[in-house]
Amino acid sequence: MKDLVDILKNTRQHLMNGVSHMIPVVVSGGILFAIAAMLSMNSVQTSASVSSAGLAGFLSNVGGVGLGLMVPVLSAYIAASIADRPGIAPGIIGGQLAVNVGAGFIGGIITGLVAGIAAHYLKKIPLPKSIQSLKAIFIVPLLATLITGFVIVVLVGNPCAALLKFLEGWLGDMTGSAAILVGAITGAMIAFDLGGPLNKVAYSTGAALVGTTVAAGDNCSFMGPIGLAICIPPIGAGVASLVLKKKFSQAERDAGIGAIAMGCCGITEGAISYTTADPVRMIPINMVSCAIAGAIAGALGVYDNAAWGGLVVLPVTSIATYFLCTVIGVAIYVALCAIFKKDYVEKEEVVEDIDISFE
Repeated sequence: MKDLVDILKNTRQHLMNGVSHMIPVVVSGGILFAIAAMLSMNSVQTSASVSSAGLAGFLSNVGGVGLGLMVPVLSAYIAASIADRPGIAPGIIGGQLAVNVGAGFIGGIITGLVAGIAAHYLKKIPLPKSIQSLKAIFIVPLLATLITGFVIVVLVGNPCAALLKFLEGWLGDMTGSAAILVGAITGAMIAFDLGGPLNKVAYSTGAALVGTTVAAGDNCSFMGPIGLAICIPPIGAGVASLVLKKKFSQAERDAGIGAIAMGCCGITEGAISYTTADPVRMIPINMVSCAIAGAIAGALGVYDNAAWGGLVVLPVTSIATYFLCTVIGVAIYVALCAIFKKDYVEKEEVVEDIDISFE
């Protein structure tokens, strides 16, 4: 029990290990996909798809793989922080299962912790000397993978699927509701899990209504608040990391420009690394800033005629009000970070003396 308490007490350290390894994957994949999105976008496009041909197709394929690996890498290195190398395999597999069941980066955090804890305790089981050599490379990863898979697929995946089905119907029924309320709710949903299940429900509902006459209220496209909410967390995180340097690690500050670029191109996953590093504070900051911006967008009748988000869609939006609401959301985001986010403290590595004398 003491081991478990110590592991949970150091949860932030384990999350930061996952984040530090995930950031290069996020930046590499995200920037390439962002360039593909820009090359695919034009002033009359209303499709959510990125071109699969030519240079844009090549970049989207490569970048898409990078973005797809974010959660498995996050999960793997959270687990590795807890259990060292035996945690990597169950962490990677668990992270991919989290993606498959639609649990997003929050599912990746769960699988990373479960895989790491399972591997940590399995390592302690005494085995006969004849099979001891198989423990780290076979027995522990195999059993930890089974445990992690059961947790994410059965205990998380099934309830998640039921919740999504309910939310899809509920959100669809809100298309005729007050624009301010719809903007606030969809903005918060987009920001909650940054590409996860709630985000996907809100986005897919908005995308399906693009080009129709269905409006959330008087003259407000359902997609308007969603489109700008998509870009507020990554742009806000990037700006905050550059102006509030004491509150972010060096790796997070280095990734700031990349996060801003991803946000401008409608890739909300650019904020995942910042959110994972401090989920207790950053998830509410994401949601509050996007909910307020979404509500204002609803009140102003902001629309977005492309099934996409970010600033790259400005030509097919109500440009002035769309941009204004985005700036307001980013400003709120940075202000909330300044108020609630603690200063980052670099953890000192303890280097043990190694006795290499021979007797």
